[in-house]
Amino acid sequence: MPMSPRRPAKRLLTALILAGLAFAAGAQDRLPDLGSSANALISPQEAQDYGAAMLRQMRALGMVVDDPLLDDYINDLGFRLVAACAKPRDHFAFFIVKDDEINAFAAPGGYIAVNSGLITITRNESELAGVIAHEIGHITQNHLQRAFEASKKDAPLMALVLLGAIAAGTAGRGAGDAPTAVFAAGQGLLAQKQINFTRKDEIEADRAGIQTLANAGFDPNAMAAFFGHMEDVMSAGAGGQVPSFLQDHPVTSDRIADAKARAGALIAAQKLRPSGDTLLKGQWEQITAPMPFVRAPLRLDRHAADPNGLDTYALMRERVRVLSGNALRLATWYSSNLKDHPEFDTPANRYGYALALTHSGRGAQAMTQLEPLLKTHPGSLILTLAQADAELQAGRRDAALALYHQLNEQSPRNRAVALAYATALTEHGDKTQAATAADLLRPLLQDSDQPEIYSAYARASDKAGDGERAGEAFADASYYSGRPFDAMEQLQRLLKRDDLSYYARARIQARIAELTPLVLELRKRKIATPDNPATRDGSQQLQHQQCAGRLCFGLDTSSH
Repeated sequence: MPMSPRRPAKRLLTALILAGLAFAAGAQDRLPDLGSSANALISPQEAQDYGAAMLRQMRALGMVVDDPLLDDYINDLGFRLVAACAKPRDHFAFFIVKDDEINAFAAPGGYIAVNSGLITITRNESELAGVIAHEIGHITQNHLQRAFEASKKDAPLMALVLLGAIAAGTAGRGAGDAPTAVFAAGQGLLAQKQINFTRKDEIEADRAGIQTLANAGFDPNAMAAFFGHMEDVMSAGAGGQVPSFLQDHPVTSDRIADAKARAGALIAAQKLRPSGDTLLKGQWEQITAPMPFVRAPLRLDRHAADPNGLDTYALMRERVRVLSGNALRLATWYSSNLKDHPEFDTPANRYGYALALTHSGRGAQAMTQLEPLLKTHPGSLILTLAQADAELQAGRRDAALALYHQLNEQSPRNRAVALAYATALTEHGDKTQAATAADLLRPLLQDSDQPEIYSAYARASDKAGDGERAGEAFADASYYSGRPFDAMEQLQRLLKRDDLSYYARARIQARIAELTPLVLELRKRKIATPDNPATRDGSQQLQHQQCAGRLCFGLDTSSH
């Protein structure tokens, strides 16, 4: 079923381009140029700061799939690959973009994004791992630093480079879509200018990624198989359109042949190793194309299987499909395929159908889909959590709370369980239940950048009567959602309270001191954020809903 991507308004596009130009104009003044070394242009900490700011900006635009289960899955998979890559000590972070375009990109600071559309088109975990390993290769091979150095010469083009990740995440493909046309034109110009430079990067990233795949125990043939699958998708007739992944990652027969040859060499080397000294773990099966209507895994990936025999990858793929799409339409899609195609009847697709029913307000119907799965896989955290969510949606709060409590006892400090349990306790609960919810969430705040966790903690603390902690958490939620001015304003209001404890006052003052340089820089450069419309040349007042970069960029030249 075709899914409609989220498209930015024309005013938003204007704000993004102005923000990129503002940053590009000042970038050469702020970054040191110490010869020809690309690493001298941007320090690792600056790159990490830019990447983190890009992620906050994308959250402000509603472009990120913020779900604890999916976040844990994509990061577990990503770091399993990082542990086997050439530079495992570099900083990395992985997230999912809410966009049905088939694409992925690497950004400064080791931030790697995978579009929801790419995840749902993969056929097994090794294919998904192959894409992520390729993007990790761009980071470990320093392709972003090289691209940054090469783009210094053209400030206007640099602005488009800096907005590359935003364009990758927001550009739709509909006719008559003006923002899409501008984004596409900018990316096309950039690709043409850098094509000779980046084709070499693509081959390097392929080779590094295949080695990483093999080291991590995945099928090293998966990358070439996915490239071939993308060509099949294109030749099968996608309305004459080339998938974004093929536009940004040009695939040629030579490139596929090179990937297959490198994978074959690694497999041959493995066979020569003494028994017990294996580089690659598990057995690989031949990959064949699935039926067009079903994107089920073709094998049970060793890394994806949970103790109950469920394919976690397949469950998470369907979760991505539902959380990034239209639940009502998807419920109809699942129902139709389950009725008409026996091959479609898999645990993962039943799970996806149950999620779609729950998220479209039909929790009781979702339970009928989950009950057979739970009988076969009674210990699955993923299925039991879906059951609790369905019970809650159906109005059976006590039954839901009992399930959440059971899951929390089994998996303490699990973010997905704690967030769902705490939300259920806070909503329609009393002060005591809200205090319990706050206690559940408090340990999760350490080193977290998830705005939904801060928001849930703030609501629980507020209902429990802890206004100090609630105010701080609401401010942090605003900051991590890309609204730094709102965060600053909330902290300043909180500081005026007469009943603040000494420790709370010290924490708030420290946070204000941390945010002050950021908001001052934003005001100086007249860069708009959703919470602070900016004027440019004193003539144009950007609307409140517009959002722009926070001295950040999504450098997607790695994927051209």
